[in-house]
Amino acid sequence: MIIMRYKILFVLLISGGSLFASDSLSFSKTEIIYGRKDGMALTMMMLKPTAKANGKAIISVLNGNWISAPRMMDVFLAKSNMYIEAGYTMFGVMVSSQPQYTIPDEIIDLKRAVRFVRYNAKEYAIDADHIGITGSSAGGHLSLMIATANDEKNIKSNDPVDKVSARVQAVAVFYPPTDFINYGGVNTTGTINQQGLVMARVAAAFDFKEWSDATGTFVSITDTKKRLEIAQGISPINFVTSDDPPVIIIHGDKDFLVPKQQSESIIEKFNEAKVPNKFIIKEGGSHGWQNREIEEKNFIDWFDKYLK
Repeated sequence: MIIMRYKILFVLLISGGSLFASDSLSFSKTEIIYGRKDGMALTMMMLKPTAKANGKAIISVLNGNWISAPRMMDVFLAKSNMYIEAGYTMFGVMVSSQPQYTIPDEIIDLKRAVRFVRYNAKEYAIDADHIGITGSSAGGHLSLMIATANDEKNIKSNDPVDKVSARVQAVAVFYPPTDFINYGGVNTTGTINQQGLVMARVAAAFDFKEWSDATGTFVSITDTKKRLEIAQGISPINFVTSDDPPVIIIHGDKDFLVPKQQSESIIEKFNEAKVPNKFIIKEGGSHGWQNREIEEKNFIDWFDKYLK
């Protein structure tokens, strides 16, 4: 699995950016349980404009380093101003986190969240066919996994939420990792830089496990081939197809945590598949920068165009 060329590789994913002024916000706030796992609730926060709501929804993936921390909800509440003023109903989604859970678990949670929002669209006064998604770094990666995923539904499930689509109609992300095999460039080593994962404190997110009947526990997968297959399976670059939703990506050219190459490579795939896309390079931008809301205004324009 992960073959990393960059030693610091995944200090990833703490969302960069500044807080937005929220004095003028006018919205209702509702905490929602969208699922349960292992005896715990999976939650999201809905922010709904009290005036001029456009009936469109945006899911904001609150995740950095593949951790959904409580402080991220505070950031979400503070920075949603521009989206609320544009009429969007916002859903700040928390997913399960490393070190207890791995990336495949988080992808499952996020699909559940999209389905839940769509299933309850009438109650939330939104259009089920106009849902966007956004995130930064790890949140951007998870957003792109939703964007490029197939649309399998579990029609045999007793839960009606499982029977609706997890598709989104537009995507806007900052500096996402997209290819865990060729990270920073083409990988030719066929090895795993476990030390790099440990140094970046994200090793647990890639500690893939499987059930053992012998021990009655989940045990770490150590087989290199199997780990590589899982890493490929959580790399959105491998799943780009012509029916993917329009995508905008913004990435700093001085980002040494998630190399710009990660965005460039998936944009190339979107171009090949003729998926509408836009790529903005922030000159001098690292893994987050001050006054990021200036660039984020491009996301509003993107959602306005493709969630119309």
